[in-house]
Amino acid sequence: MATVPPTQHQSSHPPPQILAFNERQPRTIRLYPLSNYTFGTKETQPEEDPSVKDRLRRLEEYYEKHGMRRTCEGILVCHEHNHPHVLMLQIANAFFKLPGDYLAHDADEIEGFKARLNERLAPTGSLGASEAADADWDIADTLAQWYRPNFETFMYPFLPPHVTRPKECKKLFFIQLPKAKVLSVPKNMKLLAVPLFELYDNSQRYGPQLSAIPHYLSRYRWEFVNENDEVVSWTPGGPVDERVKTKILAGDQGNGVTEGHNVNMAEN
Repeated sequence: MATVPPTQHQSSHPPPQILAFNERQPRTIRLYPLSNYTFGTKETQPEEDPSVKDRLRRLEEYYEKHGMRRTCEGILVCHEHNHPHVLMLQIANAFFKLPGDYLAHDADEIEGFKARLNERLAPTGSLGASEAADADWDIADTLAQWYRPNFETFMYPFLPPHVTRPKECKKLFFIQLPKAKVLSVPKNMKLLAVPLFELYDNSQRYGPQLSAIPHYLSRYRWEFVNENDEVVSWTPGGPVDERVKTKILAGDQGNGVTEGHNVNMAEN
């Protein structure tokens, strides 16, 4: 019996050519695995205001002296199982916030922001000494600006037309994490690694500012690197690994995976 040539089993319609789909894209961001980073704790940093009412009263006092308050917060991203995770602080098992805080009225924006990041995340003691040579932060793009029109909790990602003197402007910056870094969180806080899909459309738990982070980050193309510094995946990628969950990295005696609880206590 004659052998049928392999070419006769092939389709007469060749597969379509896959065209590039990467024009006008921002630079590619390389994400390193969570296991590349070392996490620890340091002395407690109590909150300045015991209540929201006290915080707004202090904001009013600040405005009377210095005008609009400037706040800077950082979006630090690494990956776990090839899915982006945002490093986030949790206070009193309730409030979620990004690293950073308001700046002194006479502080330079970037230098003042770096000082705030060090206050929250820079290690101390022997770990701090080993990190001293690499204590700088790579503050990249401004991803969002939120405005507080009045002495109220509400902030908006735009300045309302009738508002000429906002009381606070909060900037969210993307911070490029290096290949490895030591981070320490105050003992009264937790440092969490929260996957993007957990944040997305979840304002009930995280509030409007934090739940919008996946939108801000969607502008980037990601490269996921393993512990051997090899690119193992990139966006668009495969399905989300079922092991991807929010993880407690340090602080508040926590260790492992945190269970979700539906409470709208995101920091404004």
